[in-house]
Amino acid sequence: MKALVFHAPRDVRCETVPDPAPLEAGDVVCEIECTAICGSDLHVWRGNETGLDPGTVLGHEFVGRVVAVGAGVERFAPGDRVVAPFTTSCGVCAPCREGLSSRCERGRLFGWVEGGEGLEGVQAEFARVPLADTTLVAVPDGLSPEEALLAGDVLSTGYFCARSARIEEGAKVCVLGCGPVGLMAIASARELGAEEVLAVDSVPERLELARRFGGRPIPLDRGTGEAVRSHTEGRGANAVLEVVGSPSASRLALEVVRAGGTISAVGVHTEEHFAFSPGDAYDRNLTYVAGRSPARALAPRMLEWLVERRYPFGAVFSHRMDLEDGALAYELFDAKRDGCTKVLFTPSTPPRSPSHRVP
Repeated sequence: MKALVFHAPRDVRCETVPDPAPLEAGDVVCEIECTAICGSDLHVWRGNETGLDPGTVLGHEFVGRVVAVGAGVERFAPGDRVVAPFTTSCGVCAPCREGLSSRCERGRLFGWVEGGEGLEGVQAEFARVPLADTTLVAVPDGLSPEEALLAGDVLSTGYFCARSARIEEGAKVCVLGCGPVGLMAIASARELGAEEVLAVDSVPERLELARRFGGRPIPLDRGTGEAVRSHTEGRGANAVLEVVGSPSASRLALEVVRAGGTISAVGVHTEEHFAFSPGDAYDRNLTYVAGRSPARALAPRMLEWLVERRYPFGAVFSHRMDLEDGALAYELFDAKRDGCTKVLFTPSTPPRSPSHRVP
């Protein structure tokens, strides 16, 4: 099959690799209908996040159809249309029972193999899904593949960011970063009762999208802090949703949050230390929450929300490209060139069957 393979930072290649096969009774193999580049993929591509084995298939967002099932799979059959969160989960360990599926004791992240251990990614024609019964979610009828894909990561992550911020009715919220997760965070903040959502970014196309999702665009420049204060009675935001994952975003979050406010961070941070001190947090009575979204636990609710179509979810995808153009796609997405907000790959045309036997 064709797949996007990591070789080194800024070196991603479309190559032919072996088709995946079920290795355990609970596995399924899915034919990928659509997959996408996530902002967190760029941490590996840029070399900020290290440890990934060269030769690993990248990617952790996909919608597909089941084409083969292991002997122990009960909930799915060939032909079923499914969406996967970015991690597998068992559904029975303590974190899973508590709704924290992203920290499942048996879970693995798609697209991360280190020291020969891990799970291959899904920017490919086919993907193996372990723990399929408790990882995959059926896609509702009438929902397009690209819409359903959002439930597996960016919408679940944006909602988790907003929910973690404890947004109350009438709150004034500031979202830092209007990429795909930021746009979902804007919509989620509105759904949770925010009176106003200030949306900060440096890219005009993203600011316009933020407006369509219910945000008030605020350009990222030297006057950003003052602009936020001017829209919040001089106090700053009740909650800041930080979806970028950088020291500069952390410092700006501290600048624009009000005393007693909350910073909710879902951006993947790779630096060794916080960009502000414990004393800074103490002096502001600040609440700081961070972490990986429990996408599997949230996905059913997110799919219901997507079916309602209250927001222009499809507008998140600015580029639709072939896997063969994967290297260019990563460059476009990283540089935000050509108005690139999110790249969608549709590798499953024409459909075919993988070459393997089911255990």
